Amino acid sequence: MLKMMIALLALPAMMQPAAAQDLPSDLVAARILPGWQTPDGTRMVALRLRLHEGWKTYWRSPGDAGIPPEFNWSGSSNLAGVRLHWPRPEVFHTNGLESIGYHRELVLPIELVPADPSRPVSLHAEVDLGVCRDVCVPATIEVAADLTGRGAHDAMIEAALADQPRRGTAHSVSCSIAPIKDGLRVTARMILPPQGKDEVVVIEAGDDDIWSSPAEVSRQGDTLIATSELVASDGRPFALDRSAMRLTVLGAGRAAEVLGCPAA
Repeated sequence: MLKMMIALLALPAMMQPAAAQDLPSDLVAARILPGWQTPDGTRMVALRLRLHEGWKTYWRSPGDAGIPPEFNWSGSSNLAGVRLHWPRPEVFHTNGLESIGYHRELVLPIELVPADPSRPVSLHAEVDLGVCRDVCVPATIEVAADLTGRGAHDAMIEAALADQPRRGTAHSVSCSIAPIKDGLRVTARMILPPQGKDEVVVIEAGDDDIWSSPAEVSRQGDTLIATSELVASDGRPFALDRSAMRLTVLGAGRAAEVLGCPAA
């Protein structure tokens, strides 16, 4: 909780935009890669973000002081659902704070579920995100595409899909849960080979309204132990769905992901 308070206190200063003349005109450029129709009838596309040199943006769970992206798909038509396939992010350390995201470029594969697979999807997305270097600039970008036909496979999308954290690599996983004053403390134990130097573990509750603290991580041989505190954004008690939990282990050039965390 102390780290959370420090991060919240730091954000107002970080979010102060630099003078307009100090910001590159091409700070972030965005477009939709139209992708292809999958055998299941979904459409695999991607959001490509290109950032000015030295700038970064954030992963879905951005760490101590990052800004998670928010997506609004309401302007789209013939769209019944959206699944984001996040590629492996990087871990950044700035002024004693840890954040998680991407520098220079992000290709984010997006799987679209049409309401009617026989009809084209008209995609219109509004994305709120943070773009940071020495300062953080809140940005809203809009992208649109009319997706017709079967499309064609795209090497950039395929590379981003291949770069997702590997799933199912833990031989076993369990979580013990204990109440704390304002939420729950989760201790996860995973039998998982080392993922490289300075492993970072992110424990997500599967609910965007539940905040998780940066995990304290230790190892006992092939057993990785991570402890994180979960707190609801409104400060109220909440029920934790173990099957919806997601544990991501980030290492040097490697990452693993586990869905669900049963009791020991």
